[in-house]
Amino acid sequence: QVQLVESGGGLVQAGGSLRLSCAVSGGSFNLYAMGWFRQAPGKEREFVGSINWSGTSTYYGDSVKGRFTISRDNAKSTVYLQMNSLKPEDTAVYYCASETTRNRGKDYEAAYDYWGQGTQVTVSS
Repeated sequence: QVQLVESGGGLVQAGGSLRLSCAVSGGSFNLYAMGWFRQAPGKEREFVGSINWSGTSTYYGDSVKGRFTISRDNAKSTVYLQMNSLKPEDTAVYYCASETTRNRGKDYEAAYDYWGQGTQVTVSS
């Protein structure tokens, strides 16, 4: 059973930074593309970005492009989401997910096989 556990969420002021981590266990991490999604209250889940199995290809949603960076450490079976220049509209529960593919992860939920429980990020103005 593959398990994903996010950490690193919290409260930050606008303009600040946070780094989320997602630790994966129970599977072959280097077979997975990894994605990050977020869901704000009353809104649909939104694609944030994804990274391929080797970390050489990333893909970002328009709302975070240039501010967020995804990376991974296959030796630690962990993927990261570095969030800079945070805005109040980035407030959401952030989820990581895994997709069994050698390509970068897709930008829609149905492509992903396993999900973490989510971590709350709150950006105050």
